Amino acid sequence: MTTAEPRPADSDKLDPMVLKIAGVVILGAVMAILDTTVVNVALQALTLEFKTSFDTIQWVVTGYMLALATVIPVTGWACDRFGSKRPYMLSIALFLLGSMLAGMAWNVESLIVFRILQGLGGGMLMPAGMTIMTRAAGPHRVGRVMAVLGVPMLLGPIGGPILGGWLVDAVSWRWIFYINVPIGIIALLLAWRILPKDDPRPAEKFDFLGMLMLSPGLALLIFGVSKIPAEGGVSSLGVWLPAVVGIALIVAFVLRSVRIENPLVDLKLFKDRTFAVAMITMTFFMVAFLGAMLVLPTYFLLVRGESALQAGLLLAPQGIGAMITMPIGGRLADKIGPGKVVLPGIVVILAGLAVFTQVGADTPYAVLLAGLFVMGLGMGATMMPINAAALQTLTQRSVARASTAMNIVQQAAGGIGSALMSIILASLLAAKFGVPTSQGQLTATALLTNPQTHEAAAGSSAGAFATTFTWALVLIAICLVPALFLPKKPVVPAEEPEAVATAA
Repeated sequence: MTTAEPRPADSDKLDPMVLKIAGVVILGAVMAILDTTVVNVALQALTLEFKTSFDTIQWVVTGYMLALATVIPVTGWACDRFGSKRPYMLSIALFLLGSMLAGMAWNVESLIVFRILQGLGGGMLMPAGMTIMTRAAGPHRVGRVMAVLGVPMLLGPIGGPILGGWLVDAVSWRWIFYINVPIGIIALLLAWRILPKDDPRPAEKFDFLGMLMLSPGLALLIFGVSKIPAEGGVSSLGVWLPAVVGIALIVAFVLRSVRIENPLVDLKLFKDRTFAVAMITMTFFMVAFLGAMLVLPTYFLLVRGESALQAGLLLAPQGIGAMITMPIGGRLADKIGPGKVVLPGIVVILAGLAVFTQVGADTPYAVLLAGLFVMGLGMGATMMPINAAALQTLTQRSVARASTAMNIVQQAAGGIGSALMSIILASLLAAKFGVPTSQGQLTATALLTNPQTHEAAAGSSAGAFATTFTWALVLIAICLVPALFLPKKPVVPAEEPEAVATAA
């Protein structure tokens, strides 16, 4: 039996080749994440352009999310079967094609179809990119890898609303899609030149039956939840029927997956205690934090009467705060253990979010910006270390499937969180103005955009926003419970079975 060679002292550093690979992966991720935030800002302009209702134009976003949920489960198998480079390049190509066609859309129906095509490409970008990065860097540097991959998640919230507002106001709504074309072409060429060619691994037969359960199940669940604000509650047939069918399909998938040898998503990963705890923490975090992130720009747009561009600029302190702590958080997660980083990070988020639970129609901007900056500091020390904790104890062989499972959790939880905060805000606004829940935000918008009624409506609306932020605060606080069980020591990566056999 031979003793494993110790790692060199500088082996924890990300070497130039890994940094080049990171640059390619970040470029693809920026394209996908920027696109989401840019489109959100442009929805009002698209409603006017196509002379349609808000319920219809929402499908520009919802259709994209449904496509993401549909394709993510296939990514892990595809990265094993074909190597991670080819699926990654295919995802960029599909996203690029969808972007070009969306910019040429001639009516709202064609725009929705082309956004779905975009989603089919975008759904594979993050999990495939995460797999490429983790394989290149090795498990012992996964914290630093997650910090690098966090860059596009910061640029999206900072740059997306600003870029989207400027393009819609100064150029054309079509350029919120055309902007992806040069980025996509560069990303595709760099991926072809720089990404290492990883040989396909022996892959089991693809679980088509599992895909027919999980992908439609996720899509129906997200569709049902996304209809809550428009339908005015969960009692509507349009909400609960697709949601119940979706949950039934997901449950059937789980029951089947634990009994077969090679399921679409390897649920045996959840036998790893660290991975399971990290996923539970991530679920609560994404529901609460992404839900709150949806409400924040709405507060600036409606209650404070800011333009889309100004609202985007006001959200920048949050991204700046996260940029400060994210590299430090990734390094500390590797050195002292994710638990010692995530727990303080959640507490810092709670401190920043507490400012918004007391928000009014005239709260000083200095206070709001300070709260956003503190929230950003906490986010940088939380999100990527949770991801790092999930991947650190796994073998290289398991990384692709684990990345897929993580992205499914993030998409589903994020979609549910956005819808949950939307329905809370809509119901509170409806109660303030004495209208049905489905009309809450529309009524508030009409009153707040009218100079004659703005002042009176702003005071009432601010209270609804403060209560919504309180709900988000409670959900973030719940994250503390599973986070207590995250590793509080540096994680020792699992050995590959092949390496163990060789050493024996």
